[in-house]
Amino acid sequence: MHDQVEGAYTGEVSVRMLKAGGASFVILGHSERRQLFAETNVFIHRKVLRALQEGLTPILCIGELAHERESGEYLNILKFQLEECLHGLNASQVAQVIIAYEPVWAIGTGKTATPEIAQAIHCFIRNWVEERHGIECSEQVCLIYGGSVKPDNIASLMQQTDIDGVLVGGASLDVKSFAQIANY
Repeated sequence: MHDQVEGAYTGEVSVRMLKAGGASFVILGHSERRQLFAETNVFIHRKVLRALQEGLTPILCIGELAHERESGEYLNILKFQLEECLHGLNASQVAQVIIAYEPVWAIGTGKTATPEIAQAIHCFIRNWVEERHGIECSEQVCLIYGGSVKPDNIASLMQQTDIDGVLVGGASLDVKSFAQIANY
């Protein structure tokens, strides 16, 4: 979704087009948009605001690259993404955002964060929300995991305290796999 309501933005999709098509959610900040289209946290922030203003639920994707995880900088990267993408939002607005942790190193690679790694990051995100917007907001915000979610790891992921759901990528293209995940 583009951050402007209308205008000459060839190739972009406006919030009103999405709504007219029946959408009620929009994925923002996905690593592919960040990498392939050079979308910055500041631009994503404007998109989050636009989605909220226009009545769409933003699904804000955050995640680290393999070298950022390996260097130990991943928490700083995630914190920076949260701070810039949710800058200036109040608790009521943040509670409406779905935050998806998608470790970039796990997208399309067949690798997945262990349930313990995913839980630790989701706990980090929930604590970040609580520190800035209070416990009520941290309990309301929906945190989901994305990154090679499959039928064989859905149960272990969903058993984690702070994982409220999943964002399914490639497995959604296979009806049998997606049905197994959805039916979990």
